[in-house]
Amino acid sequence: MDATAVVKSEPKSKGLDTPRKKIPKELAVITEFCTGCAGSPACVDYCPVEDCMYWVSDEDHPPFGRIEVDPQLCIGCKKCTSKGPDGCFLDGCPWDAIDMLPTEEVEQSLGIKFTS
Repeated sequence: MDATAVVKSEPKSKGLDTPRKKIPKELAVITEFCTGCAGSPACVDYCPVEDCMYWVSDEDHPPFGRIEVDPQLCIGCKKCTSKGPDGCFLDGCPWDAIDMLPTEEVEQSLGIKFTS
């Protein structure tokens, strides 16, 4: 994913807007199973970092889309995977569409090296 070429649309995560202090051991990665929860994604509200999780429209099938994670902003807290929507009995994403991967693996797949 090239985060510079992606338009970060609403819904987006809200919270900290300061640079992360250190590179996390793991980063959240959204898989192809993400449905975007029909425009009301459960995971975004739990992310504590401003603009880390955001909506990306499916240009071929509007108004559908999915959630993405900005690997430069993710702090590896796992909050997006540890809670479901308020009042539900879910544990994390209802579609199991969020994986926590080792930072080195994400760096390798993107062909970049993260710096703090």
